[in-house]
Amino acid sequence: MAQPAQTPALPDNHDALDEAVATLHSARDDWARLGTPERIALLEEIKDCLMPVAEGWAETAARHKLIPAGSPLVGEEWISGPYALMSACNGLIETLSNLDGKTFLTSLQKRTTATGQLAVKVLPHTIWERLLLSGIKAEVWMEPGVSAATLPSHTATAYDTPPAQRRGKLALVLGAGNINAISPLDVFQKLFSEHQVVVLKMNPVNDYLTEYLEAALRPLIARNALRIVTGGADVGAYLCHHPQVEEIHITGAAASHDVIVWGPGAEGAANKAAGTPKLTKPITSELGAVCPTIVVPGPWSAADLRFQAEHLATQKLHNSGFNCIACQMLILPQAWEGKDKLLANLNDVMASHAQRQPWYPGARDRMAEFARRGDNVTTLDRGAAPACAVVPVDDTSDDWFRENEIFAPVLSTHEIAETDPESYLRAAIRYANDELHGTLGGNILIHPATMKQIGRKRFEEIIAEFHYGTVAINAWTGLGFLLTACPWGAYPGHTLADVGSGIGFAHNTFMFDKAQRVVVQAPWQPFPRNILSGGRSLLPRPPWFITNRRQDRIGKLLTRFQYKPGWLKLPRIFLNALLG
Repeated sequence: MAQPAQTPALPDNHDALDEAVATLHSARDDWARLGTPERIALLEEIKDCLMPVAEGWAETAARHKLIPAGSPLVGEEWISGPYALMSACNGLIETLSNLDGKTFLTSLQKRTTATGQLAVKVLPHTIWERLLLSGIKAEVWMEPGVSAATLPSHTATAYDTPPAQRRGKLALVLGAGNINAISPLDVFQKLFSEHQVVVLKMNPVNDYLTEYLEAALRPLIARNALRIVTGGADVGAYLCHHPQVEEIHITGAAASHDVIVWGPGAEGAANKAAGTPKLTKPITSELGAVCPTIVVPGPWSAADLRFQAEHLATQKLHNSGFNCIACQMLILPQAWEGKDKLLANLNDVMASHAQRQPWYPGARDRMAEFARRGDNVTTLDRGAAPACAVVPVDDTSDDWFRENEIFAPVLSTHEIAETDPESYLRAAIRYANDELHGTLGGNILIHPATMKQIGRKRFEEIIAEFHYGTVAINAWTGLGFLLTACPWGAYPGHTLADVGSGIGFAHNTFMFDKAQRVVVQAPWQPFPRNILSGGRSLLPRPPWFITNRRQDRIGKLLTRFQYKPGWLKLPRIFLNALLG
């Protein structure tokens, strides 16, 4: 197994930090003015540097996250780590290679939605995506007013300024501690979409990744476009207020964002009330939410109930539940005959496939508080791991369950009495929009026959009212994160005073400037069962499902494929996918 090159970590003192910041600050205009061919070459170099350390990255992360050696769950660390970063490199290379005249837009299918918005299909885009992600679709819905004719003027506009006239900036990226591709993808956003050099402050939870990122991103470090530093909150605070740091991006909790912007405790509350932020630098953010999954009543078969239970277990317990878009509120039809069967299947899946210890700091305390605050608490057994507490939430329940992201393997449920699928779906969306904190991602599970009953046009009008940055139909919004062509962030409209799930988008390798949301859709049934109902997708049990028996092998194979795609690599991927 290849190991990353060893480089000394910057010591957590101001002199070393000042030196790193000063170096970047001096080089910021050089980076901004770097030509497109040189940027493409750098991305190719990053791929070459990433591949030798990818296995060490994935296995080290799995060990720190208490995944047993040899477990299929190691695949989570491949797919949400090196694979996602390799995919972003490829996406940016394609965009930059076709930047002249923004011709990369011409190959993207465009249509007008039922609400009159421009929708741009970003997946499938290549023959490889049609084969490896068969049946999965992703569209970017633009903000109202953007048309096919004006799309180029709202895309990659940072590149409209000639290189010689560009002025660079120095950004601070405050890294996330949970999903290991987040920090480098946030770095890419600043570097390649905004022409900003970056000091990346690692989260102490996963600063074990520093040596791997330094190795993978060495071409950027050599260009003085990036420095990676470690340390605690004191280092982050120092950098936030450093006079040479011009912009900030944070992935984390809304509470952390508010401490940075407004200040801590009573001081912060007073500053927010007065509208006088302590930090006046531009700050973008990707923050959490009480993310919902809406189960729409319909003619689900026994096999459907089992498959969607695996889907729900994944939405809740991927990464042991430490995802900002983990399902936290499961919205159910009260009188639907499939409800109890679905929950029974969910209990069985969790007992068989989710026996992981909570590894993120503070999780056990948050789980205990969740159970203590709830009424009529039940549990879903997870064998040797702590049970998943389930709290039913209604109008009489503590608002705390609707307002707080728990970031732990626990689950709330809410039942809606409407029996007509369309009326039920509208009520569920109103509940999510009006009652639940945040707008990062929302999921809808709906049988194709029910969607047909509602009508595709009307269904599209309904989901247009679902105000989330990523909407997943028979998919999980985590897929929108992995598909780095998709803009990733909250639904637009949050402010510093009411930051919700954040401000701005990341990923977004096509560099859309006016994205409103992403809509991802996956097949209702896996291959080959879908063939019996006329489906044409070749996607078996998805590799990101916690129930996939081969996801470790698939994750490694997909990463190698992204590094150098080729037809001869497909048979092994397909074989392991079918066996998963």
